[in-house]
Formats: sequence, structure tokens, C-alpha cells
Amino acid sequence: MKRIVFALLCVLAFIGVEAQTNGERTIITLEDNWKFSKGDIAEAQQVDFNDRKWETVTVPHDWAIYGPFDKEIDKQTVRITQNMEKKATEKYGRTGALPHIGTAWYRKTFTAPAYKKGKEALLVFDGAMSQAQVYVNGQRVGERPYGYSYFYFNISEYLKEGEENTLAVRLHNDPYSSRWYPGAGIYRKVQLIVKDEVSFKQWGTFITTPYITNDVAKVNVKSAVQGDNLSIETEIVDARGKIWATKKSSERYGNEIEFDVALPNPSLWSPQAPNLYYANLKLYQGDELKDLQRIQFGVRTIKYSAEKGFELNGQVTKFKGVCLHHDLGPIGAAINVSALRRQLVILKDMGCNAIRSAHNMPSMEQLELCDEMGFLFLAESFDEWAKPKVENGYNRFFDEWAEADVVNLVRATRNHPCIVMWSSGNEVPDQHGSIGVKRAKWLQDIFHREDPTRPVTVGMDQVKAVMESGFGSITDVPGLNYRVHLYEEAYDKFPQGFLLGSETASTNSSRGVYKFPLEFTNMKRYKDGQCCSYDFGRCNWSNVPDDDFVLQDDKDWVIGEFVWTGFDYLGEPTPYDRQWPSRSSYFGICDLGGLPKDRFYLYRSRWNTEDETLHLLPHWNWEGREGETTPVFAYTSYDSAELFVNGKSQGIRKKNKESNQTRYRLMWMDVKYEPGTIKVVAYDENGKAAAEKEISTAGKPHQIKLSADRETIKADGKELSYVTVSVLDKDGNLCPTASSQLNFKVKGAGSYRAACNGDATSLELFHNPSMKAFSGQLVVLVQAGTKPGDITLEVSSKGLIKNSCQIVAE
Repeated sequence: MKRIVFALLCVLAFIGVEAQTNGERTIITLEDNWKFSKGDIAEAQQVDFNDRKWETVTVPHDWAIYGPFDKEIDKQTVRITQNMEKKATEKYGRTGALPHIGTAWYRKTFTAPAYKKGKEALLVFDGAMSQAQVYVNGQRVGERPYGYSYFYFNISEYLKEGEENTLAVRLHNDPYSSRWYPGAGIYRKVQLIVKDEVSFKQWGTFITTPYITNDVAKVNVKSAVQGDNLSIETEIVDARGKIWATKKSSERYGNEIEFDVALPNPSLWSPQAPNLYYANLKLYQGDELKDLQRIQFGVRTIKYSAEKGFELNGQVTKFKGVCLHHDLGPIGAAINVSALRRQLVILKDMGCNAIRSAHNMPSMEQLELCDEMGFLFLAESFDEWAKPKVENGYNRFFDEWAEADVVNLVRATRNHPCIVMWSSGNEVPDQHGSIGVKRAKWLQDIFHREDPTRPVTVGMDQVKAVMESGFGSITDVPGLNYRVHLYEEAYDKFPQGFLLGSETASTNSSRGVYKFPLEFTNMKRYKDGQCCSYDFGRCNWSNVPDDDFVLQDDKDWVIGEFVWTGFDYLGEPTPYDRQWPSRSSYFGICDLGGLPKDRFYLYRSRWNTEDETLHLLPHWNWEGREGETTPVFAYTSYDSAELFVNGKSQGIRKKNKESNQTRYRLMWMDVKYEPGTIKVVAYDENGKAAAEKEISTAGKPHQIKLSADRETIKADGKELSYVTVSVLDKDGNLCPTASSQLNFKVKGAGSYRAACNGDATSLELFHNPSMKAFSGQLVVLVQAGTKPGDITLEVSSKGLIKNSCQIVAE
């Protein structure tokens, strides 16, 4: 267990302190030594239940990620209406073909702090998948059905202070309850908060900055409190700890104390400069200190208008965003900060400035990182309302729980400056008819009541229906999922004066896989279960990236996009949900292990305006295709380039508006394959050579190369280093078709966690220390132990020169 003092769950900057002093709250993270067992076990909530034979696990924990993959687990006959299917067909892998269905129990014993009368104990969950039933010392304290929601219970009457206590949690996942892999278990953190009854209410403080100039910002603080004769003393500090302003107030309105603090010379928060402040709040009853909070916030303004679209701090800003599911590939749904950070580092390099949590409430850790690293955030709530998409989805709980779930979403996260918009739903069947309009209005009103500072959107795919019903007209920010051919008509009919591409592209590709002849394809399926990485493959409802680029570049009223998706995710293996094996998506700009696909560089060439981009595709190993047409593309930030095949020029290509593709890609469509080297030379605006890139035909696999994303990690038992493993020939060229079986050994102050090759058809288990390379590469995850020291990863394969790399845990 880890004690954290002077910190409020979810919106705090944590500082570790062991002692509890007057007025301070204690936060205990219930992390280690949980007992776990699958199955619906009678009396497992009782204190004297014998769990000695249960597995010992650490929370966050996802028990289903360990497999095995099995097409029978989520096989179903269904018509996916949002995919525009006309009839039901047998589907596989929709939820990742992983065994997440069923019941499981968690038990944890812990010693509660000794405290005096008048203390309050809260048990707080960031998420539990799903239908949680929670017991303390054998007594049922509450339930929460939605697996993505944050929730807490006041367990003061059940807790034995200063003694050992037993916490038990029963979770259950029904079949047909998700459209993607939901994970299973207590996959986000659990904390016990002990504080005075006279205190700040949980998630009760809301900090906004309603007035900002270069000289001063008005920081408004509203704190819900419990107790009489109260006052709050506040100091505003920056990330370095410098105090910028102080204020003391006792002005109370009902259960809320509200006041303004003048912050001089404010440093604004933005993706380019994510400056953060902290409000240190002390709650006094008379002269006695009762409670403390430290809340992180940012100073920034947001505005949406027909005249300028979206403005951040007075500057017109377009959303260059991606959608992200909550799973973290080979480690499943269990939250890991270093895995989340790695995703954001990759996206930052691509030029991405925004994240949409699709289609679920985000983790607290993800929001904290987006605050720190500078990402705009669209926080989503539901994939279903009252009308079902899947038989046992959220529709069963909507009427009873929707308001409570939205309230907790907003109150728990509203102090994060990264959040600039809420989403009340995604492609809900309720888009049709007046009942759906009323539900949309009802939800939007709840968001507005809890947070008047941010607008609400809905991801709408039934564009004709929402134009007719008024659904799209009452939404603060009309979000269109795909349907680029209807943008103009929707803009004319909706009153807001702007549109958001709330979900775009859904282009299919497999990293390093190319198909011939090159053609635009719609739901194309190949025998090998892979998709073509020339980025011309789309779905029935979607389009290729260039179609969205044109709208955003030519129409001021299109305020940006959120691409489906930033990374591949488990489940939804479109277009291969009728072809086994296939258990993860093909939509990602990066694969399931986080390795960039070619499409990454297409987006980077447009989004990353600070750095040079020059990427060449395809690979140049095509034995048996000599003399055949093999198109070559360059994705680049430059406007023109020249291609050479074995030193012979194939001509200069310049971006132009003849087609959507020639506007953003440089393409040589009639190149004939011959082994050797292809080279592209990019030219600047003056016609001078500015950059070049070449790819050579690789020989036979000969050696292994290792490259760690971080060579130093924290010895906290959690941090990960992602090591990219590449199969090379004797000259150091990547072998792009290599599928060598690679074996992993980790020694020293760490352990092997998982591996992932990005192959959606692979049934190899992530946690086994062996996996085949896919398109010549894979990623190995090395996890730190709890003691400092050196960690050595060794990778070997029959017939290849093995290699090792060292990572330091400190």
C-alpha cells in the first residue's frame, strides 16, 4: 500500500508523505497483494472466506488479456447497422477473441488508519469492468454497472479504524455487451481516502479562469464543503513552486464557498506551451485546519463560433486529433502511465494536438498526461443510450444510471485544462426521431449544469436523420462521423455555422504489407487477412485520409478532425470479422504495438509543421515481381521530389490539386520493380535538394537490432521500456518480409512483460517470451522491478546473430 498525503484523487499532483498531521487527508492506493479468482464464488465477500489458493495480483489488473485467443469466445451472428450491413452474418473477434466474459472476484485486506471520531472514509474506483458489487467487511456498500465510470462510496460505517479490513469486489461481463475488447477486472486504480467530516466534498472543487489578459487572470474557485463556520485559504503556485497569489474567503452560498483570485502575468496553457498552475486550498473551521487540497489547473480560454470556428486563447486552432480506445495493446486494459506516455510521445511527433476518448470515459492518468504534454481533449461518455447496439450493452442501465455517470465524469475531470469539449455519445441509434432529440437535450443539459464552460458534441453518423429531426441542430458542436459527401448539406442546414469531423477516415492498413495491382478498395479482403499499406483501403461508410484533408484545408467552417484511430486496438477486426483468424483492428495510424504504419507519415507531413518529413514506400523486396509495375509513394512535408531507381530518374512529382491524392502525396504509379535501391530527393521551394531517403533490397535475415524508447526507467515495479526489435541483413538493411521466431530473456532488475508484432492475425499470446516478427519487426515490453539496477534484454532466433540491450532502473 502506498500512502499519499495532501492530495485529492483524480485532479491532484501527488506528493508522497508518510505522516498524517492535523488537517491533512490520507490517501492509500490499494495496489499490491490483491487476491483474485475467476468464477462466481459463493460467500467470497465474507471476511473469513479462505482465499489462500487464489492468485495474487496487482491492481490495475486485466485478467482477460492473458488469453487464449479463441474464435468461439465472441462468435456471433449479427448485422452491424452502423457498418451499413444489410443482413446478419457470423462474426469473429469483435471483442478481441479474448476470454473476458464471465464473473470474477477480487479480495484485499488492508489496515485502515487510526483516526478520531468525526473522520470520513471514501473508497474510490477509477473504473472496474464491469457491473461492480463492492463489499467491506462482508457488508455490501454499493454497486456500479458501467465499467468505464468513476465512482466512490462512503464506507465510514463499515470500516474498522486502526484494524485489518476486508474489501471484496465482484465483477461480471455479459456476452454481447461490447463492440470492442472491453478488458476485464479492476483495470484502473482504487484508493481509500480518509479525511475529516468537515472537509472538501469529493470532486467538489471547480476552478475556472473566466477573465484573462496579459496582465492578470481571474481565477474563480468554487468548492463544495461540509461543515459550519468554514473559510478557505488559497495560494496559487506554478510548477516550480513559486507562489503567485493568495486569498482567504468565507463567502458561502449553500454548501459552496466561492471566490476569485487575481493571478498576475499569467502563463497560458496550450499544446505548444502546456503551462500548469496549482491551487493549494486549506479549509479551516474557525482557526482549526480541517482539510487540504492541491488541484492542478491551467489558464486558457476556449471559444466556438461561426465566424472563426474553434479558438484557443484567441487563436484559431484546428483539431488535428485521433480517437483512442482504452486498451494498451499487449497489456490490455490495465492502466500503465509509461504506456500511455509512449502513445502521446509518438502522437506528438506526428503533429497530433488532440485526443478523443472513444468511446469511453478517459483514465485520470491519460488526462494528467495530456495536461502535462499539451493535448486538447474531447472526453466521451457513452457508446449507447437507451436504444441498443449490442444486446447487453449500456442500454440496460441508461435510464437509471446515465445522469449519475455523467455527473461523475464531469466533476471528477473538469479541472483538467486539456478538456475542451464533452461528448454525450457516439453513433447512438437514438439519432432517429423526436425521442432521440429529447435524450440528446437532456444529456446536454446535465453537462451544462455541471460545467457551463465547455460545449457538448455527439458523434453523429446518421447525418440525414439528424438533419431532419433537429438532433444535429440542438447539439453545441455538430460532430460528423465520416459522411464527407454530406458536409456541405449539413453545414447549410445546421445553425451552428461550423462542423467537427468527430470521427474520420477509418482507413485500413497492415504495417509493411502491400497488395498489387494498386487500387482503391472498399472492404477488400485478402486470403492472408492483411490490408494494403498504400492507404487506399476504406470501409463501406468511410474514406481515405486525403478526403478529410481537403475539407479542413478548403472550408474554414470544418474545425478539424479526430481520426479513427491513432493506434490499432483489440477487437473490431474490420474488414476481417468474417474471416478467422483476426482479433484486432486495422484502423490504426500505428499498429497494436505502437510501430508507425506508412500512414503515420502522411499525417505527419501535414500536421507536424516544425519538423521535416520524408517517407518512402513500399519496401523494395519483391522477388518474383521483376519488371512488374510497383508504384512508389513519398509522404513528405516538401512540395516536390524526384525518384531514382538504381540511379535512374523516374521523374519529378509536385503536389497539385488534380486529385485529392496528388494534393498530399507524391506518387510514381508506373515504376517497374528491379532489385537494388530506390531513392527519393525532396526539393525546397527554390528547387534545391533539401532531403533524401533511400530503401535497398535486403538480403537474407542475418542479425537482430534492438532499440529502446527509454534506456532509463524508474524502479517502481510499473514503468516500461518499449524495445523495438528489427531483423536485419548482413549490411544492416531491414528485412521487410522476415517472420523469424524471436525469443526473449530478461535478466537483472526487471522482468519481461509482453511482446507485440502488430499482426492482427497472430494468435501468439502477448505474455509468452517468444513471438514471430511481422514485416521484420516487433516490440518487447520490459518492466522495472522495485529495486534499482541494470536490466538486460536478450533477443535470439535460430540462424540469426543474437543481440542484447541494457536498461537502467533507478
